[in-house]
Amino acid sequence: MASKQTAPIMNQGQGETSYANNSSIQNAEQNKMKSLIEGVVVELCSNAGTLQPRKIVIADLGCSTGPNALALVSIAVNAIHDHCLQFQQPSPEVSVLLNDLPENDFNTVVKSLVTLRQSNDPVVVTGITPGSFYERLFTSESVHLVCSSNSLHWLSKAPEDLKRNLIPAYDIDEHSRREKLPIVLEAYAKQYRKDFTLFLELRAKELASGGRMIISLLGRRSDIITTKFPFLPEIVAQILCVMVSEGVIDKEKFDSFYGLMHEPSLEELREIIQEERSFSIREMREHDPRTDINKTLSTPGIFVGFLRSLFEPVIVQHFGYVMDEFVRTVERRYILEGSLQEERAKCPYAMLVISSQRHDYQVPKGTSHLMIVKLMLSLRSNVCPFDYVNYTL
Repeated sequence: MASKQTAPIMNQGQGETSYANNSSIQNAEQNKMKSLIEGVVVELCSNAGTLQPRKIVIADLGCSTGPNALALVSIAVNAIHDHCLQFQQPSPEVSVLLNDLPENDFNTVVKSLVTLRQSNDPVVVTGITPGSFYERLFTSESVHLVCSSNSLHWLSKAPEDLKRNLIPAYDIDEHSRREKLPIVLEAYAKQYRKDFTLFLELRAKELASGGRMIISLLGRRSDIITTKFPFLPEIVAQILCVMVSEGVIDKEKFDSFYGLMHEPSLEELREIIQEERSFSIREMREHDPRTDINKTLSTPGIFVGFLRSLFEPVIVQHFGYVMDEFVRTVERRYILEGSLQEERAKCPYAMLVISSQRHDYQVPKGTSHLMIVKLMLSLRSNVCPFDYVNYTL
């Protein structure tokens, strides 16, 4: 019987194969969120009605572990300090809440939180909130800023349509794989729409009036038509295919393995946000990560470590410990064949960043665009959630 697949946990600890020591690409993407977070902090601190009493609650969803766990919240805390210092305002009390799945390496995270708690201006109180971000995490209207980086491309579970009909996500037979690819891609897109819609609904309940959300995730470029399996899961699937052919893992076991990742486009995300109607989009950005990839994953050995830090837990969960064989297979492909540069050049994905704001009113589903505009005018709002979108490509 196939083992149950759940959302992945990154490799724990501080060792050579840990996520903490193989996550420099993720850190580069977090740095690209810096200006957006700083801008949002200025808005929140300038809006006295948002911070009553004088406090601000910041949450990072999917914080993982290692040096990246505090990156986003540290940017926000520093921005609060700089803003209050510049305008000679009293600093609000700050509550920083870090979230990830219960199996995350929170021991390392908790030790690093001490650096934030040592701040006297602003006063920073920290906390850990274990659990899936596809469930309620915080009390109603209690959070002012939600951040999430490199997490929301993960699904809550494998697509039910594929599991129910015993359709492999990545068929070993190339002809069969191509024939079933539209069905597979549709099933993943359907599951992602369901998951991301739920994520928005939950965050809308937890964010305070005027609350903001900034997220970044792995997606696909706007100019790429969805005709291929996601880039990183496909590399892993190809390696596992070789291991099946060599008898290292069982084919039946491979056929029941579903990578829990979907790479949406900006248009796909915008459509889901508009249909869910809890948030207005303030800004959307898309950028090509290949420059960062070429700098960071400069050797096959580093690339192997990167893949292993991301996928080892979910591979071991499903197949048992086969990582020595997995690493050797990857090394044969990229070190002996020398195809790493070619693989990176074909990289079709993009990093997507979205800044949004929670609506302070309820919009019933099925409401026409004209009615929404009339409602917003009656509320003296000058922000249209369906038009105020700034694309930075």
